[in-house]
Amino acid sequence: MADVKRADEWDAVQTAVLRYVRGRSGRPDIADDVAQETVARLVELSATQQISSLFALAFRVADNLIIDMHRRERRLSDEVDADWQSDAPSLDRILDSRRAIAIFHRCLRRMPPLRREVLIRRRLNQESCRAIGEDLSLSAKAVEKHITRGMIDLRKALEQAGVDLMGQD
Repeated sequence: MADVKRADEWDAVQTAVLRYVRGRSGRPDIADDVAQETVARLVELSATQQISSLFALAFRVADNLIIDMHRRERRLSDEVDADWQSDAPSLDRILDSRRAIAIFHRCLRRMPPLRREVLIRRRLNQESCRAIGEDLSLSAKAVEKHITRGMIDLRKALEQAGVDLMGQD
């Protein structure tokens, strides 16, 4: 009879710990494991010591097990993340960039020759507006207008193709 009473007591502790872990951790996937491990530790401890408050100790053991699980998962997650980290761009980023380059080439081919030359010399070759203007017999203001119009053309071409370079890192 004492064994039945003790078994009922362990069942009550396990049920209480199960509810407690589900509510405390928000992780029903670990609740069964924590509840079983808690009861196993309490059974082992009760064989050598007298426990004054079984439920209080059960909740404390469950809390410690939850903390240990979170630490273990975080450590494993950090190790996995470190293994998978790469400085290389993602495949999506590479494909988007290639698509954007193709759109830039198409757009540049369609631009008037002077606008294309000004834009390439300024944006790709990093020449100053004054140097470009002197070479092409244009005022600095005219060079700036060609650059602005060229950039607007490029932006429109990207928008029409549905490419958003701003969303990339």
